[in-house]
Amino acid sequence: MGLYVSDQPRMAGFYQRALRFTQTDAGDLGPVQLVFLSRDPREHHQLVLATGRPREIGFNVVNQISFRVPDIATLRLFHDRLLAEGALDMHPVTHGNAVSLYCRDPEGNRLELFVDTPWYCEQPLREPIDLSRSDEAILAQAEAIARRFPKFMSRAQWQAEVARRMQEDQRG
Repeated sequence: MGLYVSDQPRMAGFYQRALRFTQTDAGDLGPVQLVFLSRDPREHHQLVLATGRPREIGFNVVNQISFRVPDIATLRLFHDRLLAEGALDMHPVTHGNAVSLYCRDPEGNRLELFVDTPWYCEQPLREPIDLSRSDEAILAQAEAIARRFPKFMSRAQWQAEVARRMQEDQRG
């Protein structure tokens, strides 16, 4: 994912401090300065910040940038870091199939950090949750919400069904 930014040092610092990205490279490509960031040593970059964002941008066509985290404890940790680094518009929610944290970076780009749950339920679905509750309470709430929907199933069942449909589509 690459984003045009207005204040590259500020934005690079935000992603490095709040989400613990590592700068892997930086340099000029003609008049554009680029900063490459990654959280995975197998990936040279997962996020690129490029100078040149217009002052008056009418509409950001990027809906959100989503990052998977391993567990709810990590989600809480990033919640606190994001707030400390100036993230705005913080919303912890459940989708039934995931527990997510939505916010905006300092230049208004929407971020989602999420952890998968063991369930599938129909989407879209978005209900608020309280991250101060225990992991068990949060997961119980997410499961109760997911079970309200007629197509509720385990994530493994859903993945097997989607894999079957994808094979059919590839043959198609």
